[in-house]
Amino acid sequence: MRQRHLLPGERGFYLGPVFRRAADRHGAVFVTLDRPLDVAPGLGTDLSYTVLADLVEELSGRLWEAGVRPSEQVVVHKADNVDIMLLTCAVSRIGAVPVLLSPTLAPAVAGQLLERLRRPWLITDGATLDGLRELALSGLVRRTLTVDDSPHAEALAKYAGAEPPPPVRLHPREPALITHSSGTTGVPKLAVHCAQTMWNRLVPQQAMGWPTRGEPAALHMSFVHSRFYHLLGVLLHFGSPLVLITDPDPASVGPLLVRHRPGIVETHPNTFVLWEELVDAPGAPLSRVRAYGSTFDAIHPRTVRRLLDASRRRTPWLVQLYGQSETGPVAFQVVTRRSAARADGRRVGFGIPGFTRVRVTDEEGRRVPPGTPGRIEARTRGRILTYLGMPERYDRQLTDGWWEMGDMGYRSRLGALHLIDREIDRIDAVHSNLEVEDELMSRLEELREVVIVPGADREPVPVVCVRGDRPLDPERWRRATAGLPTMAEPRQWRFEDLPMTATWKVKRVEIARMLTEGVRA
Repeated sequence: MRQRHLLPGERGFYLGPVFRRAADRHGAVFVTLDRPLDVAPGLGTDLSYTVLADLVEELSGRLWEAGVRPSEQVVVHKADNVDIMLLTCAVSRIGAVPVLLSPTLAPAVAGQLLERLRRPWLITDGATLDGLRELALSGLVRRTLTVDDSPHAEALAKYAGAEPPPPVRLHPREPALITHSSGTTGVPKLAVHCAQTMWNRLVPQQAMGWPTRGEPAALHMSFVHSRFYHLLGVLLHFGSPLVLITDPDPASVGPLLVRHRPGIVETHPNTFVLWEELVDAPGAPLSRVRAYGSTFDAIHPRTVRRLLDASRRRTPWLVQLYGQSETGPVAFQVVTRRSAARADGRRVGFGIPGFTRVRVTDEEGRRVPPGTPGRIEARTRGRILTYLGMPERYDRQLTDGWWEMGDMGYRSRLGALHLIDREIDRIDAVHSNLEVEDELMSRLEELREVVIVPGADREPVPVVCVRGDRPLDPERWRRATAGLPTMAEPRQWRFEDLPMTATWKVKRVEIARMLTEGVRA
């Protein structure tokens, strides 16, 4: 098996060996799950770096024996569980290219993404496969392997005990991982990552992780998002014990965090809103947290203040990263208790020195003065290679190396970036939907979520979710909206009824469509 060699100065972040390197460096550090693995349920939920390193190698042996070879695309599309991560590492270890499709994708959307690939392998489970039965899979995929027994496909367990081959490392500029965009505005795009750009995302995040090196970390994140793998690389490098969570229900998360007392907690912003319930939960599950991590989307200032106040550490902080699947983090800021008290929720920080730069431009691409709203663009060494099957769409977002983020914002006189709204979500009558939403969340503690979308006549329509699905108090709403832009009467929905992505980003365009078409009152 030929292994491509790196040229002097070339670097890469490879997922295949991450657990073995961590086990060799730190030993049997614990890894706790909240449910057994689908690929190895007999291992239970109390594992270690060493156990997972062995399992990744064993799974790579099964895949190699089944016939998977370097540079081939292998789709991992199965029920949410930690083994998505392990299968990803196993595919990478033998030089194949993991293609990660969210378990939340509708079958028709998954089919459209499969059509953009080169007849990939498919790793799935029986239930997910049943959901894809309307698709002509025989014409879309090379072969299908299931992590459980299914009468309609070959079980991966058939190849258990196969000898793991030597690891394969592709050139750092070759495709190494394919993920998809959030799909908040339509069918997701397939983002092609390589080991070199992944390394350029990893290095600054390792620097940010230095102050909390070795702290136990609790994570509830999408296993199909590239951010998860970079955070994993940081935590394994520093030897942090891990608590990997698939079910975000505070009733089950609380006791798990009490048991392990994490010093690091990261999840999606909307999950952090849910975890506000943990602030006063029995056993003080957040009392030992030193650092929270928030990415994927904006986080409400109310939530930040509550999370920081729940910690009994002297100086806890929250690191907020602003970026996209296509770019990785392009700006960051650190929020402490002191700064949270006066924090502007729209401020997302500064570019990462040596790795990213951010600018704001007008419609002609010219830089605008500080304080002037415009389009946010970023130049980063962590940008993906292309959109698979849509290179022209990728090229349209690039101008002389500057990537259009699709967001509106402005920079302060000191250079701090402030986010206003997604360009597609702008409503003329509201300066910033996000700013108004932050204000409402702070004024009404009973809100679980509020989303402002354009109505049929482009009027701002607030869609609200109240904790416990209690009716919204009209008088409290009237007082809370005093001084804010004039809006339509609020529409109350259950949080579970909001269309969302795998990272719990609310699909605003879809909500607006539902309201306009009368799907929801």
